[in-house]
Amino acid sequence: QVQLVESGGGLVQPGGSLRLSCAASGSIFSINAMAWYRQAPGKQRELVARVVIGGSTNYADSVKGRFTIPRDNAKNTVYLQMNSLKSEDTAVYYCNVLTTVTVATGHYRNLELWGQGTLVTVSS
Repeated sequence: QVQLVESGGGLVQPGGSLRLSCAASGSIFSINAMAWYRQAPGKQRELVARVVIGGSTNYADSVKGRFTIPRDNAKNTVYLQMNSLKSEDTAVYYCNVLTTVTVATGHYRNLELWGQGTLVTVSS
């Protein structure tokens, strides 16, 4: 059993801040990459931020300088810190994790996991 649980969404005024969290649970051996996507009604799903563990961190141009993607490796948790929020940031945000899980002693499997989504609404 492996799953992601997201939290932290809500209503915020333009210029405000929110922090989303995504906690992975289950027989996780390692986290290989973490990312956040978002999708607004009528629009295509968009990659917001991605971090490859041991590699690079990338942000969409639309959020550079405003969003960061900190993590707590010990807790298998990734965050999306959102500052200076704009109305165009309104969307359902989804956590995505590439992980190696333990399926049996000495046996592992790579999985792609998705959170359930959390709604962020930026409005005055």
